[in-house]
Amino acid sequence: MKFVIVLATLLAVVVAAPVDNAAVEIVRSDSSVEPEGFNFAYELSDGTSHQEEGHLINAGSENAAISVKGSYSWVAEDGQTYKVDFIADENGFQPVGDHIPKIAPVVPHPER
Repeated sequence: MKFVIVLATLLAVVVAAPVDNAAVEIVRSDSSVEPEGFNFAYELSDGTSHQEEGHLINAGSENAAISVKGSYSWVAEDGQTYKVDFIADENGFQPVGDHIPKIAPVVPHPER
């Protein structure tokens, strides 16, 4: 279920970007779906790209889930290319990018 939410969110981000779709062409598109996982990659002529692979973990157990890792990038209106690397697993969606603020780790308070 988390995977579907993450994928839907990522697709919404890509679809929401203002682009003259008539001028954008698919430069590369690959995909493979297997029982134990999937992978796909695409690149568009406007500089947008997305690569992702997912693997089934804990197959056959009540804790079965899909662990996904990948990246996506786009060229913004300011001409800068932004890239996000991510992992999506039992710990949620974990994006990393130079433009994404870093969150300081939580340090437990010592007992007094």
